[in-house]
Amino acid sequence: MIEINNVSKSFYSVQALDNVSLKITQGEVVGILGPNGAGKTTLFRLIAGLLKPDKGEIRPLSGKWPTIGYKMERLLFPNRLKVSQYLSYAAHLSGVPSSEIEKTVFESLTRVGLVDQAHQPINNCSKGMRQRLALAQALIGNPPFLLLDEPSNGLDPGGQMEMLQRIQDLHAEGKTILLSSHQLPEVTQVCTQLVILNRGRVQYQNSMVDALTVSPHTIITADRDLWEIAPVLEDLHPDV
Repeated sequence: MIEINNVSKSFYSVQALDNVSLKITQGEVVGILGPNGAGKTTLFRLIAGLLKPDKGEIRPLSGKWPTIGYKMERLLFPNRLKVSQYLSYAAHLSGVPSSEIEKTVFESLTRVGLVDQAHQPINNCSKGMRQRLALAQALIGNPPFLLLDEPSNGLDPGGQMEMLQRIQDLHAEGKTILLSSHQLPEVTQVCTQLVILNRGRVQYQNSMVDALTVSPHTIITADRDLWEIAPVLEDLHPDV
């Protein structure tokens, strides 16, 4: 899908990303784990083309950019519109032919379980419904590559499990997914690759299978004080 090579981005004196390199291959679900302010949203905006890197490059592996569906972290909707109206506008702006908009909107609503709320004003939607609406927007046009920025943020445990199941279903369909989270259980349940991002730097990247398996002779090195990474290590490997 895409390759990120030595990408850096700063905003005035704040270094949001520092020499980040990643490869996202087709069919993977890559989880970006990190605290608030780690640089996750900045990375997503760079991949989506909303920002330009100060240094480095982001390029498609095949030579042609895949169509991207982007579910942003901040849920900003025109509350006066109904759910189906909003998705119709999104489909139009995405270049869906007028004759196919109704079908496209229905398919997106079906995939996120919002068909019964199609004519409900967004102003009356719960946080969980808004998260699903944001996912429905990202699915408009059936893009092969999804950017899901904090997809379960603010949801109750039941809503989180429901969202994770939808992500697993999308993976089973063959979607390539990059998702961000600050919750380790969310990442370990659905992702095939793990990337830990902190202070704009990649601290760790590996397959999820290897990340959750520590041999008796594994040596873990760190480039910062142990207290900073101890919570992550304890969550990943309670026996370490």
